[in-house]
Amino acid sequence: MTAEAIAADTGAGASESAGVRAVPGGADGRPLRIALLSYKGNPFCGGQGVYVRHLSRELARLGHSVEVIGAQPYPVLDEGVRLTELPSLDLYRHPDPFRTPKPGEYRDWIDSLEVATMWTGGFPEPLTFSLRARRHLAARAGEFDVIHDNQTLGYGLLGELGAPLVTTIHHPITVDRQLDLAAAPNWRRRASVRRWYGFTRMQKRVARRMPSVLTVSGTSKQQITEHLGVRSDRIEVVHIGADTELFSPDPAVPEIPGRIVTTSSADVPLKGLVHLVEALAKLRADHPQAHLVVVGKRAEDGPVAQAIERYGLGGAVEFVKGISDAELVDLVRGAQAACVPSLYEGFSLPAAEAMATGTPLVATTGGAIPEVAGRDGETCLAVPPGDPAALAAALGRLLGDERLRARLGAAGRERVLSRFTWAGAAQGTAELYRAAIDRQGRTALPRGAG
Repeated sequence: MTAEAIAADTGAGASESAGVRAVPGGADGRPLRIALLSYKGNPFCGGQGVYVRHLSRELARLGHSVEVIGAQPYPVLDEGVRLTELPSLDLYRHPDPFRTPKPGEYRDWIDSLEVATMWTGGFPEPLTFSLRARRHLAARAGEFDVIHDNQTLGYGLLGELGAPLVTTIHHPITVDRQLDLAAAPNWRRRASVRRWYGFTRMQKRVARRMPSVLTVSGTSKQQITEHLGVRSDRIEVVHIGADTELFSPDPAVPEIPGRIVTTSSADVPLKGLVHLVEALAKLRADHPQAHLVVVGKRAEDGPVAQAIERYGLGGAVEFVKGISDAELVDLVRGAQAACVPSLYEGFSLPAAEAMATGTPLVATTGGAIPEVAGRDGETCLAVPPGDPAALAAALGRLLGDERLRARLGAAGRERVLSRFTWAGAAQGTAELYRAAIDRQGRTALPRGAG
């Protein structure tokens, strides 16, 4: 079955009325039964797993019943949140990514579609997870008041799902595609990038048909309208934030001279890590103790690995992954500077988390980062994206000025406490759920009713 045929089939019932029915969990304030879909939930790299974990916990604290329905890597969830595993073939798992499954692993045609897409250079997970989720939700019709999709945007989510659908789009993946194409060195690599991001055509089509879209920043809202064609009046902004109880200052943690910390889930142009490595090489001329700790997986090859080797920084750049929450927080607390070198971000959780610990921040002005980090010289030091010299100069200012570090660190934490918390994100998201439920309830009324 082609992608277009899947779209036509799953969308066939989109305009059919489900009849007159009582709509639970509406504006009366009763607790909601929430299905939160997560096609990828790694809590140690990338923002999707962090989003699912913290949002689900805070929704549960508000009294709602939250069930996360997810595929590998499964999210780590807190007490009070149920996880229902909806397994894929896990084709990108470590240590054998892009593996070919054994014949006994195939369960149905969706598995075959997943493997065939991977074999031909595409990324199948948004589509195949959406198809599995549709089948799972159909078998549990009536169990949920609202379904919340975390940027799957697959054809399987079109049509009647048994409950109103709210979709989070953190930022359009077409932005990643543009940056990867711009960095591609030759036509072969450009062809590979286009094929890998083929799923973005599906996401554009699905996003335009979503009745309720939630995003995390004003910048992302603008990009969703421009890149995906979603009407602005169908998009609501709910800022996310940091776990301010976990990410908090602790004077007992010693400051490590010269330590700079950053988070980078992958060696991709979007994250700008190669520019930070180049900045470190410049910075060490005046600050020889400067060193970088990267929260993320070390790439054995690629632009970052090549830059580390070219500048002789093997002993000055450390990668850590799979660490506990407590270890991560102490790592950030002990840094003299945190850095977000990204060319673009739809929000920037690492910026909010670093600021929440009171660690001074150097950040680019890419995408929505200024919405989080604030004004240059007030709550952070801001530099243009893709400028290693500017990064080096700003980091040098912080490393050489203890008073500046203290002032920016305190102001950054205050900004996060007042604007970017998960409790606030959960409250805003629950309001959107109720609006979606009430909207679907009104459209289900027969003519002349109400």
